[in-house]
Amino acid sequence: MVELTGMTREELTGWIRAQGYPAFRGKQIFEWIHRGTDFDGMTNLPQDMREKLKACATAQSVSIRLHRKSALDGTVKFLYEMKDGNCVEGVLMRYKYGISLCISTQVGCRMGCRFCASTLDGRVRDLTAGEMLGEILAANRYLEGEEQKVSHVVLMGSGEPLDNYDQVIRFLHLLREEEGIRISLRNVSLSTCGIVPRMYDLAREKLPVTLCVSLHAPNDEIRRKTMPIAEKWTIREILEACRNYIRETGRRVIFEYALTEGVNAGKAEAEELAGILRGMQCHVNLIPLNEVRERHLKGVSEETVRNFMRVLEEHRISVTRRREMGDDIEGACGQLRRKVISDSTDGTC
Repeated sequence: MVELTGMTREELTGWIRAQGYPAFRGKQIFEWIHRGTDFDGMTNLPQDMREKLKACATAQSVSIRLHRKSALDGTVKFLYEMKDGNCVEGVLMRYKYGISLCISTQVGCRMGCRFCASTLDGRVRDLTAGEMLGEILAANRYLEGEEQKVSHVVLMGSGEPLDNYDQVIRFLHLLREEEGIRISLRNVSLSTCGIVPRMYDLAREKLPVTLCVSLHAPNDEIRRKTMPIAEKWTIREILEACRNYIRETGRRVIFEYALTEGVNAGKAEAEELAGILRGMQCHVNLIPLNEVRERHLKGVSEETVRNFMRVLEEHRISVTRRREMGDDIEGACGQLRRKVISDSTDGTC
């Protein structure tokens, strides 16, 4: 089956012409796809054309298998299902500035970070650009009847975006296609654990996305305790790649820092972190660790969070504490998928 969701308007028009239809049908189909409509709903296409296309192509590559809505803040956790039966998660969050959707870029993850549930079973496969876009289209279908649609996108669900580089870049270009969903890349954040060569590649793309780096430690010794990637690239190499990204794009870099009891959350670690970030155009996002049963790591108290923030602020490092959302719906990435797999009779999603 040909996945139409991942095609640009020009590519789709070319494919439609190759099937023997006039070019204007490609434009019509592209617009329908980006409205989240499947072939049956494309009412300005002849019925026989729709039936023929259904036999050889897919117009919507992702569906919502189940969702959970937080009673605390309205956050919605999606379990998405792809055509091959694999599942990934997404989180829809409501803010004053609009609706943000955290999407996945891979089924599972092979980075092995000890604080993350997504990586427990490794990487199953990469998502296509069309499937990433499909996560947004499915969320917009969920929002039908509301005046808002997804306006901000965070590539911070399961998977390492830079480990699926080519499809992620294609996805970013699809976001701003004419006649498409038209989400500004300035409203897109991409999170990486620090694949240094790909960080340089991303800078060369000169796309105005916000780069978020999962740092989680002020030095390599501590980082190696929780992040296997620290064996390959040092913090010094990552920070130089960040400075290059800032120079190339003019965008500040966000450093994600999960505070973990007994690992990286003391005053000494805060002082060291402030020292390595001094003078950089950056922001630190402190995250009280969301505990994963299988990992045996512990979160920290609110007092510890405040003390860590105070040290960074004293050194004039821009810092905030991440707002916790969806706590009552297993909002952390990977938890819902693992629960569905464990509850299934055959161990699959």
